[in-house]
Amino acid sequence: MLESFLVTLREGIEAALLIGIILAYLARTGNQDKGRSVWAGVAGGILFSIGIGGAIIAIVGELDKNAERIFEGVATLLACGVLTWMILWMRRNAANLAGEIRDQVDVALAKNSNFALGFLALVAVGREGLETVLFLFAFSRDSGVSAALIGGGLGLGLAVVLGVLLYRGSRVLDLRSFFKFSGILLIFFGAGLLAYGVHELQDASVIPFLLEQKELWNINHILNDKKGVGVFLKALFGYNGNPSLIETVLYVTYLVGTLTLFLKPVGAHAKPASDTAN
Repeated sequence: MLESFLVTLREGIEAALLIGIILAYLARTGNQDKGRSVWAGVAGGILFSIGIGGAIIAIVGELDKNAERIFEGVATLLACGVLTWMILWMRRNAANLAGEIRDQVDVALAKNSNFALGFLALVAVGREGLETVLFLFAFSRDSGVSAALIGGGLGLGLAVVLGVLLYRGSRVLDLRSFFKFSGILLIFFGAGLLAYGVHELQDASVIPFLLEQKELWNINHILNDKKGVGVFLKALFGYNGNPSLIETVLYVTYLVGTLTLFLKPVGAHAKPASDTAN
């Protein structure tokens, strides 16, 4: 629930920032009347995300056990890749994000195209929504669908509230600190997704040559990954009491490499896209 809450909160705030930048720029340029096209695009992006989520559930429901393992393994690895890209992309491009969005709005206004504005909003929300659906599916494999949906719903609800406050100029949230702290936590989540995806593919014998080393160690008698604190650590950080060699190598390599890239300075003059209304 916690990982679903955090990832949907972050994705929701990113979407709110993008839409806030568009609406604020329209207001500043005297084009408030075109805001309806933006909201139509937002609605389209939400419906698109819901449709993708429903399709994923329908597909999984029709698969046999081994095919389901393969699907879950591939989907989880894809979620890990998208999550990693999202974290590093936002870290690198946050300083120029507002300017790029305004340039795209200028192009739409120059063409006097309500469709272009709506499509810009649809792509912004749809992209974040697609990522969210993929993450929730991956997280629900361990924590359960109900927990993922509850955590995701709470995260999105809070993101909407914070998005409105940010649009109105409130400094309720230090976005620089938020994106840095949440990014570090999400990297740990990503490492867990990577290990889980590989584990599922191993169970499905998709990578049988790696199954010779079934477990590198077994400390489940000390901290069981199916009981108490172990369950919490497994859901949050991908803890495994008896990991295979490849799981351990990939987990550590991903964690060290991604944290190094994320914490590397992006430039002395870089600023986050926090000034939604500016």
